[in-house]
Amino acid sequence: MAIRYPNGKKYVPAASAAAIKRPAIQDSYSNRGMTLEEDLNETNAYYLERGLAVIHKKPTPVQIVQVDYPKRSAAVIKEAYFKQASTTDYNGVYRGKYVDFEAKETRSTTAFPLKNFHEHQVVHMRKVEQQGGISFVIIRFALTEEVFYLPAIRLLDYWARMEDGGRKSIAKAEIETSAYLIPMSLHPRIPYLSVIDQLHF
Repeated sequence: MAIRYPNGKKYVPAASAAAIKRPAIQDSYSNRGMTLEEDLNETNAYYLERGLAVIHKKPTPVQIVQVDYPKRSAAVIKEAYFKQASTTDYNGVYRGKYVDFEAKETRSTTAFPLKNFHEHQVVHMRKVEQQGGISFVIIRFALTEEVFYLPAIRLLDYWARMEDGGRKSIAKAEIETSAYLIPMSLHPRIPYLSVIDQLHF
């Protein structure tokens, strides 16, 4: 199935949260091989069930333009378009504050490529920050099983550096000093609310 952006450009999935699975051999918890998206969905369900936060993955609006019916009981989507450019992966509310974040994963052990972001996502995060919301990125280094909380304000700095002709990635050493390591746990899987508490409350 071909999915296209509003400008007609074909959508090519990046090495994103839904695309790269964690190596099961390094996972010491019960649900082995889960994607970053699955871990975050499970975390958000845990928060919701306990009344701690209401945060969900945003649906991506898609317009279907071609459908084949190989038999009466089945339909196959052959072509579809994103109705609009997506912003970030998750949003919701926590302790009266709007929360909005993106989830990304990389197999690099030395840096996080900024090409994993679209400009409209960075613009969106800047606007959330300007309105007093809480915006950030959850970054997982898949091969080392490290998960970081990178505040949007720091991502904006690295993005501006790239636009000024600087490096097109964030060095792992930079992430280790400007982001917050989130220790993986069983319940919740990725306890990112603890970082929000530390930074905003």
